[in-house]
Amino acid sequence: MTSTDITTAGSLFIPGPATPYQGDIARYWNAEARPVNLRLGDVDGLYHHHYGIGDVDHAALGDPADSEYEKKLIAELHRLESAQTDVLLDNLGAIGREDTLVDAGCGRGGSMVMAHQRFGCKVEGVTLSSKQADFANNRAAELGIADHVRARVCNMLSTPFETGQAAASWNNESSMYVDLHDLFAEHSRVLAVGGRYVTITGCWNPKYGQPSKWVSQINAHFECNIHSRREYLRAMADNRLVPQTVIDLTPDTLPYWKLRATSSLVTGIEEAFIKSYEDGSFQYVLIAADRV
Repeated sequence: MTSTDITTAGSLFIPGPATPYQGDIARYWNAEARPVNLRLGDVDGLYHHHYGIGDVDHAALGDPADSEYEKKLIAELHRLESAQTDVLLDNLGAIGREDTLVDAGCGRGGSMVMAHQRFGCKVEGVTLSSKQADFANNRAAELGIADHVRARVCNMLSTPFETGQAAASWNNESSMYVDLHDLFAEHSRVLAVGGRYVTITGCWNPKYGQPSKWVSQINAHFECNIHSRREYLRAMADNRLVPQTVIDLTPDTLPYWKLRATSSLVTGIEEAFIKSYEDGSFQYVLIAADRV
């Protein structure tokens, strides 16, 4: 055990960050407690760290003058978040109860819970944040599924999983924190041949020329490094991941952002997302690839 390893109650140790940047990201997410993440999760106990897709149900929202309107708005934002996870899970392919799935950058575990509820299988998550891992594991225990759903504190570029262990794996808005070649090399190692990898991510559009000022604002806000769509496809090809499906979800996510911008949960980054999606400099995409 090195000096960077952290001993914690209930576990032998948590590996310390491998780089100063990883340490910064761990501190960022350990300190993060935005109402937009917690209050949405309080709707039904599924705590996500990603955005939503789909048309807004204005009938469910009702009259903005209604005293219950803000509560309904929060429920609608959360519904769109979970709809995004459903689309990701739809693209994982045929998953059996005996399979193992890997969520790289699992956050507070909402997607892992949904995956287990759908497939009945084991789901392993990794995150740099001990706070997020504890939250996800406590939630799994509350739901009585801790023997199937688990979060660990570790680097998604070097996971503890066996080679070929996973039937499918994914990154849901977490790939902008790492080098893509390193990331896809690890997914390729962990996945069984024929296994499916899926990512949903924001990426800057190469046709725009360079990352726009809006993309730069998003990078600064989340302390991340957004990649281009071209970088994703190139890094996958270099690591035996062959894209089967590429879906532009940009039109589908704009309703979520425009609704969120009218809520009490604004964080100040909403304009950057809306403007960059509208001017074409930023895209929200799903890529599903098979391990060959």
